[in-house]
Amino acid sequence: MPELPEVEVVRAGLESTITARTITATRVLHPRPVRSHPAGADGFTAETTGRTFTTPRRRGKYLWLPFDDGDAMLAHLGMSGQFRINAPDDPLPRNTRVTFDLSDGAQVRFVDQRMFGGLSLSPGGAELPSEISHIAPDPFEPVFDPAATGARLRRSNSGIKRLLLDQRIVSGFGNIYVDETLWRARVHYDQPGARLTRPRVLELLEHGHQVMAEALAVGGTSFDALYVNVNGESGYFERGLQAYGREGLPCLRCGSPIVREPFMNRSSYRCPTCQRRPRQRPAGRG
Repeated sequence: MPELPEVEVVRAGLESTITARTITATRVLHPRPVRSHPAGADGFTAETTGRTFTTPRRRGKYLWLPFDDGDAMLAHLGMSGQFRINAPDDPLPRNTRVTFDLSDGAQVRFVDQRMFGGLSLSPGGAELPSEISHIAPDPFEPVFDPAATGARLRRSNSGIKRLLLDQRIVSGFGNIYVDETLWRARVHYDQPGARLTRPRVLELLEHGHQVMAEALAVGGTSFDALYVNVNGESGYFERGLQAYGREGLPCLRCGSPIVREPFMNRSSYRCPTCQRRPRQRPAGRG
């Protein structure tokens, strides 16, 4: 699923296209992407037509498109959701689910092959939709507090990867960028948060910010044609990955083969030399 850099690439592409534009026509070509709208596809069409977009916003992996009346359209990309910008008479990409004609003549298309994503209206959600109010700030937000986030990480005995994936603690990280962050920090994914020192956890968060900033600079990570920007272009950070997806290849730091291990119904990639498994604490005396 797309992580912070991929979603930010989409947000930035939409910003230059939809800001201050009015929706002149909405067409729902398949009802599943608007399944959460109480009035169904017809209601979604009626309630979006005539609305004017302001600047698109994002928190972590979550994207929303505010309207000038204070409401917003919350967009969940799921596993394969894309926004594409075209002229209305351009051929529709396969799996186009919803289209929005804009007042300047452009057309925004929501394309979703697997249809795990969706669009929904959030009343009063222009600043922050209530549906995602529980999501923590991400490392790129001005309100992000590394010290407070680090303290939350250090209060838990859970493994650090599990903690970084918890969007209620810090948002934006997914499997790819957590593995890259932990490789740079030389930390094993099962290292308990409580066993990291304050300077170490702050260093870890800074590595995470740097990893995602580098990915953002090259358009994110695209492993297949499902992850593209609004112009249909892929990102290139896959070429810069140092841990994720490199099973059997030499660690770029020490030369040991990268290993892949099961983790929460997915995989973790690490260097067995640079990221040693944490020692078990001796059992306490009863």
